[in-house]
Amino acid sequence: MTRRFQDIWKDQGKAAEGNAARFGAMQTLDYLIGEKLDEYASSTTTRPEFARELPRFLAEVRRIFSRYDIAAYFEALEQDAGVPNSGPHAKELEDSGLLMSVADKNARIKRLQQLKAM
Repeated sequence: MTRRFQDIWKDQGKAAEGNAARFGAMQTLDYLIGEKLDEYASSTTTRPEFARELPRFLAEVRRIFSRYDIAAYFEALEQDAGVPNSGPHAKELEDSGLLMSVADKNARIKRLQQLKAM
């Protein structure tokens, strides 16, 4: 059977299951929701085959993690959103893309809240 690119989320879910015990729920949720699901959902605007798979990806996240872990993840994101980066090189790190600015954090949270509502 030929592997469909839009099914990559299945491998990411399997990886997250293995990583949750090793790295903890929060770090693994940041990988799966904050990175992979966010990127996947962004692709749905131009890739209808991704849009069709999105509900299954969301269901997989809910299967792997408890609703309490997911709620705690979103709460931590929201708390961090308004906190500006600090330190002597914060501006340079933001400009380079290594740190998210407050505006970028808020935009990310807005995108992720739409997924949370689903």
